[in-house]
Amino acid sequence: MQQPLTSDPRSDGDAEWALRPEQAAEAREAAYGFLAALVPEPSARTSQNLVLLVSELVANAIRHAGEVTSLHLRADRRSLQVVVGDPSPARPQDRTPDLTGGTGGFGWPMIQRLAEKVTVLPNAGGGKTIRAVLAR
Repeated sequence: MQQPLTSDPRSDGDAEWALRPEQAAEAREAAYGFLAALVPEPSARTSQNLVLLVSELVANAIRHAGEVTSLHLRADRRSLQVVVGDPSPARPQDRTPDLTGGTGGFGWPMIQRLAEKVTVLPNAGGGKTIRAVLAR
């Protein structure tokens, strides 16, 4: 597994990790490590939702934009944030899910349902950043 580029756990429960995963599996492992370092640890449901958000956002960036330019995991007393950057300026689109499993269409709606808030912002140098926030 790739180690975080930065890891900043603090005694007040705030934390931030930054990395650049090449695969969704790497991102999930990082999310598990990030969650394990939090005090207090989030509930099992919140932890599962964070890992699923990380996995879907990273998989979508790789599938639709070709790569992940950054992954930041942040925590404060009230929220957990997943911030994923990719090189494509195209916003995620709702698609009719493919029930045969061929073309997907499930990830973006799932992200929007799991997160309390999702924002998509263009990056100054091109590409975009997607931020998903969960209650801690």
